[in-house]
Amino acid sequence: MLTGKQKRFLRAEAHHLDPIFQVGKGGVSENMTTQIAEALEVRELIKISILQNNEDDKHEVAAALAKGAKAELVQLIGHTVVLYKESKENKKIVLPR
Repeated sequence: MLTGKQKRFLRAEAHHLDPIFQVGKGGVSENMTTQIAEALEVRELIKISILQNNEDDKHEVAAALAKGAKAELVQLIGHTVVLYKESKENKKIVLPR
């Protein structure tokens, strides 16, 4: 689990990122969470936008994305989800203690 200090740090790091995935009408699929997990291995920190045509609760979508990709939910702001997962091969982000 991330501490409050680490989440604040990651939110600041994520601020300038653009969403690289979109969750639309089809909702969260296994294929999508696999792709997100692969992207997290490369980038560690990503943004995902939940489109207006998605009828699921955004909190449930965020939780499903985090669980499916085995990542930490850093933030859900508006319709944007920020996920973090420490990379095994491409570690770039050093979290504060």
